[in-house]
Amino acid sequence: MSIFAPFLDVLAVGVHPATRGIAAGKHYTSPKNLPALAGADAVVRRADGSLAHVSAMGAGTLAERIVIDPATAVPVPDGADPAVLAATMNPALSSWAALRTRVPFQAGQSVLVHGATGNAGSMAVKVAKHLGAGRVIAAGRNRNRLDELKAEGADAIVALTPDEDATAAAFAEAAAEVDVVLDYVWGAPTELAMRAVLGARTQRTRLLDWVQIGGMGGDAITLSGHALCSTAFRVLGSGFGSVDMQVMQREFTELVAAIAAGAMAVRPHPFPLDQVEAAWAHEDEPGERTVILL
Repeated sequence: MSIFAPFLDVLAVGVHPATRGIAAGKHYTSPKNLPALAGADAVVRRADGSLAHVSAMGAGTLAERIVIDPATAVPVPDGADPAVLAATMNPALSSWAALRTRVPFQAGQSVLVHGATGNAGSMAVKVAKHLGAGRVIAAGRNRNRLDELKAEGADAIVALTPDEDATAAAFAEAAAEVDVVLDYVWGAPTELAMRAVLGARTQRTRLLDWVQIGGMGGDAITLSGHALCSTAFRVLGSGFGSVDMQVMQREFTELVAAIAAGAMAVRPHPFPLDQVEAAWAHEDEPGERTVILL
């Protein structure tokens, strides 16, 4: 049985979409009964003065002090900025975990990020590159952000527009032979993207892993069984509950180290705790994340 540590001082908490969703009872990790405690992760100071990152989906971290299982604390390297870590860890984790634990991704393979203009999707472009992707295609609705992603490392872009034929043609041209799709959209837009990519694929025995991570476009799709039979095509999800926590703990440690080393970063928009209502209501700009500093 784990021995719990004394109360630890909380330094920074990210206000992520998951954080709001959990508190609102709309996230798949939301508790079934009240109270629903806010905060999905945090950077804390331990008794010896060292910093650690903790992830507590559904358990709550938005407090001046919290109690955690010491085994879940991930050491933070000296000199790391708690605000940057709190802003970056959650957006980066979804793509990091998907590529490291859910699919047999190898350096040199190609990745399509569907929904790349949000914070997590934008970070997925950087994470894929950091992990060795040979080609990364960014697909999204915000054309200005797509152009920025092209400058930040995306090899190609697909603009998602109301013109479904044009969008499908763009997917077919840019992403027909990808190895992995990281999908933050789902719903009807994903149905269109799947049809376009699978219809244009020439190497049908080459495995395509389509990983559902987010649901901005809806929580369900209609998928033809013919698509699964006629192509080496696998659909799976990635999130808390799909990976053993001991494995996730290892990935937390490596991701914290990568962020601390400057491999990737989301710009924090800091609020003090006494402005928590303003922080909760703040709408992040592309590339930033609200962080409450305590």
